[in-house]
Amino acid sequence: MKLTKKNLEQRLDHVYDVIIVGGGAGGLSAALYLQRYLLSCLVIEKGRGRSFWMQDLRNYLGLPPDTPGRDLLQQGQEHVLSLGGDYLRGYVENVEDEGETFAVKVKVGKQDSIQPVFRSKYVIAASGVIDHLPSLPDMQNVFDYAGYNLHVCMICDGYEIANKRCGLFVNSEKAINTAFVLNWFTPYITVFTHGLAEVGKEMRQKLEDYGYPLIETPIQRFVGENHEMTGVELADGSTIPLETGLIAMGSHYYNEYLQGLDLEWKGGNLATDSMCRTSHPRLFAVGDLKEGINQVSIAVADGTLAATAIWKDIRRASPPRRWESNLIGAVMP
Repeated sequence: MKLTKKNLEQRLDHVYDVIIVGGGAGGLSAALYLQRYLLSCLVIEKGRGRSFWMQDLRNYLGLPPDTPGRDLLQQGQEHVLSLGGDYLRGYVENVEDEGETFAVKVKVGKQDSIQPVFRSKYVIAASGVIDHLPSLPDMQNVFDYAGYNLHVCMICDGYEIANKRCGLFVNSEKAINTAFVLNWFTPYITVFTHGLAEVGKEMRQKLEDYGYPLIETPIQRFVGENHEMTGVELADGSTIPLETGLIAMGSHYYNEYLQGLDLEWKGGNLATDSMCRTSHPRLFAVGDLKEGINQVSIAVADGTLAATAIWKDIRRASPPRRWESNLIGAVMP
C-alpha cells in the first residue's frame, strides 16, 4: 500500500519484518525479494536520490541504454506495491534499537510535517549518497547538464567520455588525482578547481608533465544547449570549450539516522559481511552506503543478498508448517 499522511495510521501498530530506508535500486530490489519471501516490508524513500538523476542506464544488462533511472525506480516501486509491500515518501530522522524491534522515526511532508514512528524486526539501510555538484550562482544551470554529458561517475560513463575534450571539476588537490585514472579514457583533460583547492608545487608539476591545463578561476556558468554542455564560462568572462565533463567533488552519505547505533564504520561506509549484514545482526546495508563499487547493478545484487539473509534468519526461527490433516492420528472431519 502506498502510505500518505491520510492513511499511515493504519500501519503504526504493525510490526514489519523489515523497514528499508531508501527506495533506490538496492532498496527496491530488497523489497521485491522480501515480499516474494512472504515477509512484510516498508520502503521509506526521501526522493531524488542518485539513481533518479541518471538520464540513461547505459551499462545495465537487459535494459535499453537510453532508459532513464527514474523509469527503473518507478517500475520497481509499482512492482513492490503489486506484491503487497508498503511504500512511504518521507525522511528517516532516527533509528533506535529497542531490543527485539527497531523504532524508525520519519518526517513526512515538507509543510505541516508529522513524525510517525514505525517498527520492524530488521532494518536495511539503502539510503545511498548524493554527489556534490559545483556551486554556481544559478544551480539550474548545473542541473541542465548534470547526468547528460556532465558526468559524476567515471565507471558508469567513462565510455561516453572516451577521447573527448573533458573538464574535470574538483574541490581539493586530492581529487585532482582522478585525472590520472580518467586518462585511460581520454588524454584531453582540463582541471577546474572553481577556486576551491590549494594546489601544491608537486601536483602543478605533475599536471604540466601530463599536459593537463589547470584552471583555478571560479566558474560562472556552464555553456551549452539541449542538455549538451559545450564549455565553461569563467568569472573573468573567458570561455573554455569542452565536449564533456566529470565532476569529482565528493559525495554526502545519508547515514545520520544511524549515528545513535553501535555500528562499525569505514569512513562514511558501513562495514558488512558477504550478505550485507553490518556489525548489528539485524541491520543490513546495501548499495552506496556499504563498502564497494557504487553501481546500480551492485545495489540490486546487494538487495537480493540482504533480503535472502533476513528470510533465512526468520525462517530458521519459525516453527515448521505441517500438513496437519496428513499427520498420523489426525482427527478427520
